[in-house]
Amino acid sequence: MIIFAKSLSNKEIISQDGRMIGHLYNLTVDSDTGDIIDLVVQPNKTLNTKKYRVDGDLILIPFKAVKSIKEYIIVDTMLV
Repeated sequence: MIIFAKSLSNKEIISQDGRMIGHLYNLTVDSDTGDIIDLVVQPNKTLNTKKYRVDGDLILIPFKAVKSIKEYIIVDTMLV
């Protein structure tokens, strides 16, 4: 399945157990391989960000934690 990056803009990020994590802000990409490294996420205001890598007001979620990209981006929070 092909997914265009533009269609991911501001998509909601949700944990596997249904908790709202935030909205996709950007992606980090390996410039040599083109592989997506991290999702850069604007976190939900009530999210406890202690288990996430933080960059200013944003959190970074490794792309390996992504389980599904459809209406929402579903992530496994055990892999963050």
